[in-house]
Amino acid sequence: MTTPDKAAFLVTSAPVTPSVRDVLRQQLLARRAALQSNVKERWDESIRQRLLQRCAALQPGSVLGVYWPMRGEPDLGPAYATLATRGVQLALPVVVARAAPLRFAHWIPGAPLAPGTFGVPVPRELTWADPPTLLVPCLGFNSARMRLGYGGGFYDRTLARTPRPATIGIAYRCLQAEFEAASHDIALDCILTEDTCG
Repeated sequence: MTTPDKAAFLVTSAPVTPSVRDVLRQQLLARRAALQSNVKERWDESIRQRLLQRCAALQPGSVLGVYWPMRGEPDLGPAYATLATRGVQLALPVVVARAAPLRFAHWIPGAPLAPGTFGVPVPRELTWADPPTLLVPCLGFNSARMRLGYGGGFYDRTLARTPRPATIGIAYRCLQAEFEAASHDIALDCILTEDTCG
């Protein structure tokens, strides 16, 4: 009796080829990680000031969806504190399910946070908010104001809701790259960088 070849039981598959977007994501992550700390801080401060100018018309009690910086995203913390002193209510994104839109929870700068999905901090006490305007961090963006994120689709699903929130993309100018929009992409209302808002 012959012994079956073990190789016959192995499941083989073709190698997974990275998509154009996946390759671009890795390039942009590397570009952002290579920024010198003094340059990054100078650009962050410029973005903070532009954000405060952009939000100058927000009335006390207005709700603004913000984000907690991760993987080298612009740190807008001091601007958040200033907005809070103006009476603007801030809300941080919370991942509630992998295939669901983001939800937003009220947050006051300095209030206790807890680790959320993917380790991103979220308010320890979740009081839900429905901000009409969102700050949307961008890994990359193109000239049509389409955003490239990390690939999870959370902001795509969030922006597909009705009514759609107003959006202010946040990115460094060096992360602008031309890429073809996907069917699910939704253009942001503006992109705020260290040197422009358009």
